[in-house]
Amino acid sequence: MIYVRSLIFNLIFYTTLLVGCMLTCIVGLFSQKTEVIIWNDILLPFLRWCLKVICGLEIEVRGKEYITKHGVLYACKHQSAMETYFLTSYIKNGTFIFKKELSHIPFFGWAIHLYGSVPVDRAGGSRAMKKMLADTKNLMDKDRSIIIFPEGTRTQPGTTNVYKPGIAFLYQNIKTEVVPVAVNTGLFWRKKSFLRHPGKVIIEFMPPLPHGLEKREFINTLQDTIEKKCAELNLETINNYPETKSMIAQPKGK
Repeated sequence: MIYVRSLIFNLIFYTTLLVGCMLTCIVGLFSQKTEVIIWNDILLPFLRWCLKVICGLEIEVRGKEYITKHGVLYACKHQSAMETYFLTSYIKNGTFIFKKELSHIPFFGWAIHLYGSVPVDRAGGSRAMKKMLADTKNLMDKDRSIIIFPEGTRTQPGTTNVYKPGIAFLYQNIKTEVVPVAVNTGLFWRKKSFLRHPGKVIIEFMPPLPHGLEKREFINTLQDTIEKKCAELNLETINNYPETKSMIAQPKGK
């Protein structure tokens, strides 16, 4: 049944995304605020409901008290496409830093651009970093929060990539807090997988790191905070859903 349920959900999901992108490409030309409302208050909650009803996969959000109405940086573990699709339905004023190449995808990329996300040219060097900083400051001045994935890519549960310098660059140049976010999404919605496994996804917001930490101290503290919490969420999930153990990366040689 998991294959049938996943098929039904994916058909609804990607059809909704396509129609939503086409619609908001038009709406976004006239009102970015209206586009944000359409996605965060209508389309994404509908897709969360479909995910729960069709696939039996619900989302629990912890640490809601750390979601702010003013602009801050959110540093989130990236295990699944779920983070990019559903986070802004909880962080209502949030938007993403994303690869510039995505903005060239018809409708999808255009909708992301009009939504107010920040494109980054990964090969652009210091010039691209400065533009990212300027775009981020501009959005945060309007009380938009920025969601960034410190590792720069999706990782398998149980693994850690080097945290990229982008988050530290923003942290050092913008006087704001950074809210760490841990997830267990990769245990149910795997990278490049068609299947949507039943269970409970947990998204946990944690106390913000204050501005003013030295660069290395900031990176070490951020990584330690996120990775430890992810390990705790993995363990909790395995205890409740033993079948998810196979999704976690095993040490080499085992």
